[in-house]
Amino acid sequence: MKEKFPHLPERISGLADIAYNLWWSWHPSARMLFKLLDRVAWKESRHNPVLMLKDLPLEVLSSAAQNPDYLHHYDYVMSRFRDDIETRVCWFAANIREPNCQPVAYFSAEYGLHHSLPFYAGGLGFLAGDYIKECSDLGVPMVAVGFAYPGGYLRQKIRMDGWQDDVHEVLDSDAAPIERVLNENGEQLVVRVPFMEPPIYTAVWKVDVGKIPLYLMDTDIEQNEPWNRGISARLYLGDMEQRLRQEMVLGIGGIAVLNTLGIRHAVIHLNEGHSAFAIMERIRERIEEGMNFKDAVERVRATTVFTTHTPMPAGHDVFPFHLMDKYFSHCYPFLGLTREQFLEMGTNPKEPGAGFNMTTFSLRLSSFTNSVSRKHGEVTRSMWHHLWPDRKEEDVPIVSITNGIHVPTWVEPKIELLFNKYLGTRWLEDHDNPAVWELVDDIPDQELWKVHHWLKIKLLNFIREQARRRWIQNRVNPDSVISNGVLLDPTTLTIGFARRFTAYKRPDLIFKNLDRLKKILNNRWRPVQVIFSGKAHPADDEGKRILQRIFTLAHDPEMGGRIAFVENYDEQLAQYMVHGVDLWLNNPLAPMEACGTSGMKASLNGIPHISILDGWWIEGFNGKNGWAFSGDGDDRDAEAMYHLLETEIVPLYYTLNESGIPADWVKVMKQAIKYTGAQFSARRMVKEYALTFYQNAMKSAS
Repeated sequence: MKEKFPHLPERISGLADIAYNLWWSWHPSARMLFKLLDRVAWKESRHNPVLMLKDLPLEVLSSAAQNPDYLHHYDYVMSRFRDDIETRVCWFAANIREPNCQPVAYFSAEYGLHHSLPFYAGGLGFLAGDYIKECSDLGVPMVAVGFAYPGGYLRQKIRMDGWQDDVHEVLDSDAAPIERVLNENGEQLVVRVPFMEPPIYTAVWKVDVGKIPLYLMDTDIEQNEPWNRGISARLYLGDMEQRLRQEMVLGIGGIAVLNTLGIRHAVIHLNEGHSAFAIMERIRERIEEGMNFKDAVERVRATTVFTTHTPMPAGHDVFPFHLMDKYFSHCYPFLGLTREQFLEMGTNPKEPGAGFNMTTFSLRLSSFTNSVSRKHGEVTRSMWHHLWPDRKEEDVPIVSITNGIHVPTWVEPKIELLFNKYLGTRWLEDHDNPAVWELVDDIPDQELWKVHHWLKIKLLNFIREQARRRWIQNRVNPDSVISNGVLLDPTTLTIGFARRFTAYKRPDLIFKNLDRLKKILNNRWRPVQVIFSGKAHPADDEGKRILQRIFTLAHDPEMGGRIAFVENYDEQLAQYMVHGVDLWLNNPLAPMEACGTSGMKASLNGIPHISILDGWWIEGFNGKNGWAFSGDGDDRDAEAMYHLLETEIVPLYYTLNESGIPADWVKVMKQAIKYTGAQFSARRMVKEYALTFYQNAMKSAS
C-alpha cells in the first residue's frame, strides 16, 4: 500500500494499510490516527483517510513520524489492527467450522459502508454493510459481491421551490478506500459475463472490510458498447431491460468474478432477489460438470440462503417473459428444459402472466429463507403461502431473523467512552449478552445528559455549517437557508425523521393537523422542533411532492423556524442525527415496515423511539424505552402522535430536577440503550444466521 502514498514516511507507512481497510470506520482509535495528523484536513476530507493522506503535505507526515506521542498511539493501533485482521481464533471457528472452510459468498445490490463509498440507497445497503462488518468481527469466512456504481445513487439538491433535483456525481476511485484488482500483467482485472451476447465485460474492484473482501463490478469500461457500459452506472435503473441486464451481471457475473479469482465458495447468501441469477449460474456450472438438471438444482438449493426484505408486492422485481426469452432462450436446451419449464421457476401462481418474479425464483431455489423481523415473517408467510399450498400458513418454510445494527459502527465515540467507564472495558466483546447492558443504570444521569446535549449541539452545528456552505456556494434564497435549519435551538425538544421519502413511510403524517402542530411547536415554555432528511427515488414523483410540501412548510413563519429539512441524507448525516436528536420518529403504514434499523441506531445512543407497532418496534417496545401507537390509519395515527406529544413526551422532557436534568427522560434514554444493545445487535443477528443456516448449508456442501 505504501506506493499509494509515496510521500508517507516509512516509520508510519502502516497508515496506508489502515486507510485502505474500512476497519478504521468502526474503530475510533484508528480514526484518531488521522485526526491527530491534522484535524482540519480530516474534517475537510469528510473523514476519508485516503483523500486526506493524498493531500497532506510531507512536512505534516514527517512531523508525525518523529512525534513520540503520535508514534505511541500509532504503534498501539497498528498492533490491534494486525491482530484483528490476522487472528484465526474467532467465534465462528470455535462454534461452527474450522477457519479454513470455503467461504460464504454474500451477494447484495448495495452496501452502506461509509459515505466515501456511495454504493447504497437506504436501509438494505446499510444492513448489508453492517452485516459484513460483523462477519469480520466474528471471523465468519465470507466473500462479498456487489457493484461499484461509478455514479453512486444520487446526490440530492433541493431547488428553491422545494423540488428534488437528482444530481449524479462520478466517484473519484483514486481518492476513496477502494482498489483495482489487478491481473498477472498488472492491469485491472476484466471478466467476461458468461453467455451474455453480445459480450459484456466487467472490471473488478476490491474494498477490504476488516477480514472480509468485497468485490465490486463495473461495466463502465472501454471493452463494452455504450449501452452495456451503463449497466452498472447507478443503483436501481428505471429501464426494465437495463435493470434485467444489471441483475444478470450481478448474479451471473458475480459468480464468474469469484471463479476467475480462484475463490471457491461453499454457500451463497442472497440479500434480496436482485442477485438471484447467481442461483441459475451455479446450476449451469454443475450441469456443465456432468450433473442432470434435477440433481444440480438440489445441490444448489441445499447451499443457498435467501433473505427477503420487503412486504410490498411492488418491491419485488418482475421481468416480462419476452425479455427473459431474449436473454435466456439459448439456456433452455442446455439446462434440459422447455421454455415453459424454465419460466415456471420464476412464475408466481397468483400472477401467472406478470412475468419472471425474482423473489418467487429465489424462494423456490433456496433451502434456507428468512424474513427480517417476527411481524415481517408473518406477513411474508402469508404473502407466499401459495408457493407451498400443501402446508399450513404457519408452516411455510420462511423463518424470522430480526435485523440488527453493527454496534461499533453506530455507537457514538463519546457514548462509547461512557460505556467503557461503566459497563467495563470489555463490554464491546460481549455486547450481545443482555446482562452487560444492565450496567447502563450505573451511568450517572448528569454524565449521560451532558454527553447527549453535547452531541445535540454537534448535530445542530453540522446542520448550520451545511446551510452556510449552501448559501455561499449556490447563493440560495434566504428562505431556503432558514428551512435548512439555521434557526434550530439546542435547548428545544428535537424530533428526528430521516429515511427514504416515499408515500408508505408517511413523512408528512405529523402535518395532518397544522393548527395543532403549530401549537405544539410554538409552545412558549415547552417548544418542539423537527428535523427531516431523506431522498425520494428518482422515479418517485409522489415521494418528491411530499418532500416538497415539507420543505415549503419549513418556510412558513407560523412554524416558528422549528421545521428543518436537511438535504442529501447520507451515512455521515445519519450518524449525526441518530446521535444528536432527542426523539426518533417512525410512522409508516402497517405492515409495510419489514424491520427498520434507524430507530435501533438512535436507541443505542439513548434516543427514545416513537413509532407505530410494526417491524422491529413490536419486538423492541417494552413500555419504558419509548412510545408506540397502533397504526390504524392517517387520522387516528396523527391523533395518537399529537396526544403522546402533548400529554407525555413534551412534559417529560421539560420536567427538570434540582440539578437541571430531566431525570425521568433520562430513565427512558437508559431503557432505550439497555433494550437495544444486545437484542438488536448485528452480532446477535449474524450468530443466528450462522447457527440456523450456515452450519447446515456447509454440511450439505461437504
